[in-house]
Amino acid sequence: QVQLVESGGGLVQAGGSLRLSCAASRSIFSFNAMAWYRQAPGKQRELVARITSGGSTNYADSVKGRFTIPRDNAKNTVYLQMNSLKPEDTAVYYCNADFLGISYWGKGTLVTVSS
Repeated sequence: QVQLVESGGGLVQAGGSLRLSCAASRSIFSFNAMAWYRQAPGKQRELVARITSGGSTNYADSVKGRFTIPRDNAKNTVYLQMNSLKPEDTAVYYCNADFLGISYWGKGTLVTVSS
């Protein structure tokens, strides 16, 4: 069983920055990959950023150059560093972990970017 707890969401003005955290209940090295997804009102959930256990990363085109997905192995935590935020980044952000072929999700944290 895996628990993922997100934090760090909130209200920020366009152009600002925010860092989301995802704390896992076990070593993040045990996961094949961890990722951040987001879901805006009326839209499907979409992949934002992903990092494999080996450290390879990939990003949605819409966030490349603005978002990064660093991790702190000692804290079993993955982050989503979001810079140059835009109103279209407004969404609920979810942490995801792939553990032994099973996908686990956090409950999400709301990010609102005002114009």
